[in-house]
Amino acid sequence: MKLEDALSAQEEGLLNCVHCGFCLSSCPTYVRLGDEADSPRGRLHLMRAVVEGRLEPDSPAFQTHIERCLGCRACEPVCPSGVEYGMLLERARQVAWSARRPGWTTRLLLGLVAHDRVRSVWLAGSRLLRWSRIPDMVLRLLPATPRLHTVRLALAMLAGSGPPPLAEIRARGPEREPGDAPAAESSLPGEGRTVGLLTGCVQEGLFARVNRATERVLRANGYTVVTVEGQGCCGALHAHAGALDEARRLSERNVTAFEAMDLDFVVTNAAGCGAAMRDYDHLLAHGGSGGDGGEDPGTGWARQGRAFASKVRDVSELLGGEIRPRRGASLPVRVAYDPPCHLLHGQGVRGFPERMLEAVPDLEVVAVPRGEECCGGAGIYGLTQVELGGSIGRDKVEAVRRTEAPWVATGNPGCMMQIAAGLRMEGAHVHVCHPVELLDESYRRAGAYGTPA
Repeated sequence: MKLEDALSAQEEGLLNCVHCGFCLSSCPTYVRLGDEADSPRGRLHLMRAVVEGRLEPDSPAFQTHIERCLGCRACEPVCPSGVEYGMLLERARQVAWSARRPGWTTRLLLGLVAHDRVRSVWLAGSRLLRWSRIPDMVLRLLPATPRLHTVRLALAMLAGSGPPPLAEIRARGPEREPGDAPAAESSLPGEGRTVGLLTGCVQEGLFARVNRATERVLRANGYTVVTVEGQGCCGALHAHAGALDEARRLSERNVTAFEAMDLDFVVTNAAGCGAAMRDYDHLLAHGGSGGDGGEDPGTGWARQGRAFASKVRDVSELLGGEIRPRRGASLPVRVAYDPPCHLLHGQGVRGFPERMLEAVPDLEVVAVPRGEECCGGAGIYGLTQVELGGSIGRDKVEAVRRTEAPWVATGNPGCMMQIAAGLRMEGAHVHVCHPVELLDESYRRAGAYGTPA
């Protein structure tokens, strides 16, 4: 595959970069390495060099610097030329994938999440291992050496995916206060709206509690939540790695499943999945996985992908808008909020999660310093780029600890596991949760689902 083929529809976007340098200070890899080739504009220069035939796609320079990118897309909001860097990166990685297949770790993880039966067995085994508490025990025994970092990180991520001890938060005052009465039905944000939730692969496998909490809080706010049969992995990990043919196959499956339902919105509680699904219009712009790339953008999969993408919403957008959600019961605790890159930069969702959490009385939400910077997880980046990912992850953990909050909330499973793992490995007693879990616990205590617990 030639890069000019992968980027043919986006060549103008590639040329839009004027090399102004506004992106440099926002790029985690450039900030740490100081190498122009590890900046967004440097990587765009490498892409152009391959397009123009000045550089081979299997060259160490192209492979190394394209692979080092987190794909956090922090460069996009600060770019005055509006370069769609994330999309260009995926096309470049598609070429890198074709020129030199990635390592076995990447291929194994992508294979596991793509196939339903294999994934189910793998995640069931992971849940059993997590329940046994063996990961925590082994983690305490293994020395913190560079050679064992990947093993320790994987164990800490699995242990950190477990349910947080929300029941330990002591309520202030009575379980139900006068101001916590359910809102009138006419003022509920979801009145007359029908939604379908992307349950996801890792999200449903390791964070099913977050999916159930999402369904409960949406229903409590007037939304009709329907079950969408036939859905599966969103394809985000495959797209980020450059396996675009597999990403398109997975996207087609989801478009078909959700299109069969009469939905107002496709809801997600995983930032990475949301960003990927909002890009289905680009992913399918020139035909599906079986096409030749020449399909008319106004027909077929291109049209369906565009219609699907327009319906995708993060759960916080539905509950943190102008019509505020019903109030819950008291949760008097300090929580640090860290915005996932693919929610903040990839989807442009700002302020909605914080406004959603305003429905929880006595909850003190503080911002993580430099919260706009990636946690180092970036899908499977923390496992494949051990040294650099570890450095970025340690900086995020230090930022969380500076808030002195006993809890940290973030809206993406990869970020939750990465941050929880970093905290565990440093012995910090900080609990990690999804923002919707806090709202769900508040509603449970207020009796929104029946008798207050």
